Amino acid sequence: MNLVQTLEQQLEAFKREYEKFERGNKSAGTRARKALQDIKRTCQDLRVSIQGSKKEDASSED
Repeated sequence: MNLVQTLEQQLEAFKREYEKFERGNKSAGTRARKALQDIKRTCQDLRVSIQGSKKEDASSED
């Protein structure tokens, strides 16, 4: 599975937990925060991947 698909799945999980939290389920707030941390980590991985691809393309042009 690629990073974009992973990010989409994590975002959906966050939405589900956040909706539960808004309805008063305090435990869902903890799960929502964990989902946000996972999203943050995946975003960083994606950023690194994109930057690596850019550097690779630039070095192959030389």
